[in-house]
Amino acid sequence: MPQDLSFYYAAVPAVLLVGLAKGGMGDALSLIGLPFLALVVSPVEAAAILLPILVFMDMISLVVWRKHGDWTTLKIMLPGAIFGIGLGWATSALVPGNILRIVIGAVTIFFCLRYFWNNFGPGAGRVIPPRGQRPVAAGFWGTFSGYGSFVAHAGGAPFQIYALPLKLQPREYTGTSVRFFAILNAVKLIPYFALGQLDTQNLATSATLLPFAPLATLAGAWCVRRMKPEIFYPFMYAMALIAALLIVREGVGG
Repeated sequence: MPQDLSFYYAAVPAVLLVGLAKGGMGDALSLIGLPFLALVVSPVEAAAILLPILVFMDMISLVVWRKHGDWTTLKIMLPGAIFGIGLGWATSALVPGNILRIVIGAVTIFFCLRYFWNNFGPGAGRVIPPRGQRPVAAGFWGTFSGYGSFVAHAGGAPFQIYALPLKLQPREYTGTSVRFFAILNAVKLIPYFALGQLDTQNLATSATLLPFAPLATLAGAWCVRRMKPEIFYPFMYAMALIAALLIVREGVGG
């Protein structure tokens, strides 16, 4: 385990920000938190240290949001997502993660800007109805999410591109997102073990950071439970836009 206090000065804020995101506050907080940890360890080691903590946070979130979620969205997105993880495992050495980050980020930026233009631009005021379920689109974005999650740790944006326009109630959207990524993170444990990243040292480091996970996750859930839809959705699109900009910056910076 790291003995240098500078490691924990970076790691604790990273876990707190990721926990807030896991509670339902949006991927941008997670993407802001991850670079903190990458300042003191390699990106691969940072991902390996955080993955067991993410799984623990997922367990807390599943309990908090156990009564909420849209099963139709999950049923049509998850098969593609799991296929995407397998595809990422098989081709991760062939596809540059930075290129994938730029593509995912650019698509998400366009998606978010279109939302803000339609809702707050010169022609704002027109009521845009929720989009219906589209199995083909769900399969595509689900696969993109699973693939991006494994190759470039950028699976949240493709999920949001499909799920946000459904305009689910905030609690139902959050419960759906929590279940979706809890399953993806559990599946990702298999290739991470196979790649030898979840060794004893990294697991011991994860254990020292674990106590901070419940506090942050519950705090994020507390905030989401008190948001009205007219506040929740602009906030989530703003978080998605910030996340996309961070993803693009990471991809361009290599």
